[in-house]
Amino acid sequence: MTFKEEQTISDIFRRYLMPGFIFQSVVIAGGYGTGRELAEFFLPYGPRGGILSMMLVSMVFWSLVAAVAFEFARKYQVYDYRTFCRKLLGRAWVLFEVTYFLFLILVLSIIASASGSIFLELFGVSYWVGVLGVMAAIGFLVFKGSGLIEKALAGWSFILYGTYLIFFFWSLSTFGTDISSALSDTPVQPGWLLGGIEYAAYNVAIIPVLLFSVRHLKTQRETVLAGVLTGPIAIIPGLLLMLIMAGHYPTVADETVPVNLMLEALGSRSFQILFQLVLFGTLIETGTGMIHGVNERFAETFKEMGKEFPTYARPLIATVLLVVATLMAQFGLRDLIAKGYGTMTWIFLVVFLIPLLTYGLWKLLRED
Repeated sequence: MTFKEEQTISDIFRRYLMPGFIFQSVVIAGGYGTGRELAEFFLPYGPRGGILSMMLVSMVFWSLVAAVAFEFARKYQVYDYRTFCRKLLGRAWVLFEVTYFLFLILVLSIIASASGSIFLELFGVSYWVGVLGVMAAIGFLVFKGSGLIEKALAGWSFILYGTYLIFFFWSLSTFGTDISSALSDTPVQPGWLLGGIEYAAYNVAIIPVLLFSVRHLKTQRETVLAGVLTGPIAIIPGLLLMLIMAGHYPTVADETVPVNLMLEALGSRSFQILFQLVLFGTLIETGTGMIHGVNERFAETFKEMGKEFPTYARPLIATVLLVVATLMAQFGLRDLIAKGYGTMTWIFLVVFLIPLLTYGLWKLLRED
């Protein structure tokens, strides 16, 4: 492969795929990666109903919102959530910021709780080893800034995909009959359409925070295509995990960390450790992406004032947010997901999704 061909492939990835991989790496969070989110939002409709909800509702919803948001950011050159929401909401942009900070603390709490649980269950060490470990890793990446963060988030996504594919095909070969029976014999429960919207709604609220990944998109075609691809890229690991969970339905629905049950069923301690370490990396990705979005918001504010954002402020902001979130993590992973995410869904629907898909889309179409 020539240097020119390598550059072309790299450019295609950066333009059309990287935004989706960065979105996916942040969406994983403590709930998606552990399987708890999927058990909470999709399994109540049965394995088949849950998959319909994921693929026909959540995936399509993510693609639509990402395409509109990416084009809105390109059109008005607004690549941090503060300037984006000011352009979209006017003075009401502060409602998004308040809601986002509450959501950020909630997600970081889930990350801290999941990290502590992983280290406690996997290695038998103190819960706080996992919590402090994830805090240190996030602080380091945030300190290094956008360049390293983009590479880390996109690169780790490939490791995640590979691990999930191994997990899926291994489970399929071992529990294929159980998976098939659950999909064919369990009826689809009503409400799966609303469940897919609810799950997708609060997740897309992180898109304005990740707009640093679309600064290099130059045309409407690029933003729309990158947005459309974001949905499938982000949902595929969840689909694989959902199919694995079908082989352990309905027992898996009551597990605090469903992947632990499924990994133990395979009987390989080595793969269990590998998977949990990859999951730990995704928790770092999620926290890093969301906190970096906050730093970019403050950096833009400093720029508007003609000042430089202090280097020390990035890890300082990360540390404060993580300490607060760690204190909240005492509520436990399951309660945080069940109670916190449901509330945030409807708030983001009002302060972000409805304005974007009505006024924002109208504004784009009018000025074309």
